[in-house]
Amino acid sequence: MLGLTSGCNTKIVESTQTASQTIKYTPVAIKNCDISITYKKPPQRAVTMTQSATEVMLALGLEKHMVGTAYLDNPILREYQQAYSQIRVLADKYPSHEVFLSVEPDFVFTTEESAFDKQTLNSRQDLLKLGINSYLLPIECEKTELRPERVTMENLYQEIRDIGQIFGVTERADKLITDLKNQLQQTQQKIGNITNKKRIFWYDSENPPVTVSSWGMPNHIIELAGGENIFKDIQKKEAWVTVNWEDVIARQPDVIVLIDANWSSAEEKRKILKSNPAYSKLKAVQEDKFIILGFSYTMPGIRNIEGVKKLAQALYPERFR
Repeated sequence: MLGLTSGCNTKIVESTQTASQTIKYTPVAIKNCDISITYKKPPQRAVTMTQSATEVMLALGLEKHMVGTAYLDNPILREYQQAYSQIRVLADKYPSHEVFLSVEPDFVFTTEESAFDKQTLNSRQDLLKLGINSYLLPIECEKTELRPERVTMENLYQEIRDIGQIFGVTERADKLITDLKNQLQQTQQKIGNITNKKRIFWYDSENPPVTVSSWGMPNHIIELAGGENIFKDIQKKEAWVTVNWEDVIARQPDVIVLIDANWSSAEEKRKILKSNPAYSKLKAVQEDKFIILGFSYTMPGIRNIEGVKKLAQALYPERFR
């Protein structure tokens, strides 16, 4: 086994909200996907619907503005556990519309468009009619033409800037972005120039196998870590794509990244690979070339930079000694 999931070096941002910051709040207009919202004051009763959204809020010290959260993929980062424990968990996955409204939210932040299905919160336009503003990660815009042509760390930095502006904590956002950029630079310096890149099969969930295209954050993490996605030829504005085992076997990856999540564990995927005789044709399976990476390191959020480091350390351990 080549990798672990624990730990993150993201620095904690001071959480004290001063009175002067509230008084000096300047109204800000944010265009998010196809919705423009002018914030005249910071949201006071925010709800986050995904782990990466939750951890961005906590990294910006905004837990006192939060009245609810939902949907963890992995345990919350240790440095944010105390703050997280003070926030009401509305559901293991998405809460019902009734439970969501019961905390009287004025803002919802999510990194998945599925949060705005009719079966969950309803559309963003419906929420606006109730006086509830929202922020959806731009790479998840319902209209694919509004999504960026390519997902990079710049999309993460813009997300942090937007949330910082909405809540009137732009200095915290700038500091967090600077810290993340410095961490990434340190990792890139360790990696150096890779001439013979490890070819990676990113195994997200079970049968049929779900992997990653050339477009999303996981592919960008692979690139920054000095690897090569064996399905980089799949070009569509969707991070996750379904493939077939015949293609996986034909492409013979050097390493298999097993994504670990509450809803699909790395161990379950490892058992599938080890128990099926057909998959023994994969040299990576024969040689136990597995890397475990938590799903929360792959959704645009503060863990992405650490995700690059974890993957690079597992791929090229000699460069980190």
